[in-house]
Amino acid sequence: MEGFFGLALNIILTIYLVIDSKKHGKNPVLWGILGFIFGAIALGIYLIKTDRKVVGWIVTILSIIGYLALILIVGLAILFTVAGFS
Repeated sequence: MEGFFGLALNIILTIYLVIDSKKHGKNPVLWGILGFIFGAIALGIYLIKTDRKVVGWIVTILSIIGYLALILIVGLAILFTVAGFS
């Protein structure tokens, strides 16, 4: 279920970036690919590049914090799996 939610979110972000990039004179193929691969970070950078800096920085910082938290949780899970809970 979580994998489906992440994929659906990336597809929605990709569609938004493709449609909105045409309005701002940006390359829609480039922003579509970046949006699908990098998700929220690409959205934040796109918002910064299209002069919506405050929202762009908020999205970028929150997505980086989220990715770092995910890496920390996975790292701790691996550590506890290898070392054991005792």
